[in-house]
Amino acid sequence: MDVLPTRLIGSQARTLVTHRLSESPQRGPSASRDGITSLDAAGFEARVMQGHGPIAVEFMSYSCAHCGAMEPVLQEVAETLRSRESIFRVNVAVQLDLAATYGIEGTPTLIMFSEGREVGRSEGPDPDAATVLETVTAPFGLQ
Repeated sequence: MDVLPTRLIGSQARTLVTHRLSESPQRGPSASRDGITSLDAAGFEARVMQGHGPIAVEFMSYSCAHCGAMEPVLQEVAETLRSRESIFRVNVAVQLDLAATYGIEGTPTLIMFSEGREVGRSEGPDPDAATVLETVTAPFGLQ
């Protein structure tokens, strides 16, 4: 993480803070980046627990090298499944309660949900699109 200078004056401080916020990986409760929506606790409740149909959630951290390596793979899978399954992400560094609730011990962890219930789980990195596609579709009979 970058360290902000401790002494900035007026517009310099506003410009730097605005720049840091604009490059932040999670700009809000449901900020979207390339087709995968990031969720906070309220968004998780609304979109996953109250959601319908097949849903996959990646519990990840932006400081996790394996999560970064898996990002383009997950993007490819999300594009492939766009109309059949929703894929979301939860940043465990920010959403500590969600991580604890689902017993997340390492990242990335993919959890598949149907009608608000966990129906499948995969833990650890797997930078192969075919394997990730199989992981997120198998609990739902999609493929």
